[in-house]
Amino acid sequence: MKVTVVGAGAVGASCAEYIAIKDFADEIVLVDIKEGFAEGKAMDLMQTASLNGFDSTIVGSTNDYSKTAGSDVAVITSGIPRKPGMTREELIGINAGIVKTVAENLIKHSPNVILIVVSNPMDTMAYLAHKATGLPKNRIIGMGGALDSARFKFRLAEALECPQSDVEGMVIGGHSDTGMVPLIEKAVRNSVPVSEFLSEEKMSEVVEATKVGGATLTKLLGTSAWYAPGAAVSELVKAIALDSKKMFPCSALLEGEFGLNDISLGVPCVLGKNGIEKIVEISLSDAEKEKLTASAEGVSKVNALLEV
Repeated sequence: MKVTVVGAGAVGASCAEYIAIKDFADEIVLVDIKEGFAEGKAMDLMQTASLNGFDSTIVGSTNDYSKTAGSDVAVITSGIPRKPGMTREELIGINAGIVKTVAENLIKHSPNVILIVVSNPMDTMAYLAHKATGLPKNRIIGMGGALDSARFKFRLAEALECPQSDVEGMVIGGHSDTGMVPLIEKAVRNSVPVSEFLSEEKMSEVVEATKVGGATLTKLLGTSAWYAPGAAVSELVKAIALDSKKMFPCSALLEGEFGLNDISLGVPCVLGKNGIEKIVEISLSDAEKEKLTASAEGVSKVNALLEV
């Protein structure tokens, strides 16, 4: 298993670190446009190998995509991060050109690669990757739902005053402050609906806190978060590497699923060696369907700004 991570900033380096620590990849390539930056990050990470007990090899490259040749999976984190007060949608003009170029360079050297898109606005960037490359829908995955679901479970456990390992919950829809659809009706604590433990008001608070999870961190940190995004990416890559058939909400190209077409949006996906092995059309309540439709409309408006 060879994995490339494009963008050696905080998110990209975190991705590489978690992938290395989980020790399922033979080689991890970090690519960045800043001279020596990826090489430095790779060397720093390699110097943790004996301390963290991994055998993966990590190498850096300054914009030389030939070093990525033969990658099984490539993660695209490149682009400018959000600044305080900036929405994911405001990033589109700058990041679209970057993502398109990166995707084309990756496929040139690794024609069978599976792409995981992290760059924001993520759903739109995943859609752009589809349009720009023409890859089959199973080979382009938008990472948003896995991160949003982790943030949802954090807020659920916080409200329930229980360990996060005791809760399950999923977020579908767009990866944006307004587009997320935390499935609170389906969230459980050890198989028991959380509505058995939390009031309607408290559940609503959890949902709203989840939806602004990224913006909350951006305000506190002055830039985008990186630990949880990196961990979320590493789990998606691991599911592909190990062909685990594990289900995550991912931004996938929809062609009639959930009644939606020509859009990349967060829905439950089974991941394995072929990337997206299956889109799982779970049953939704009328309220959930309405929110998902509204989310899709919001993403479509952003997609309309693309020049593809």
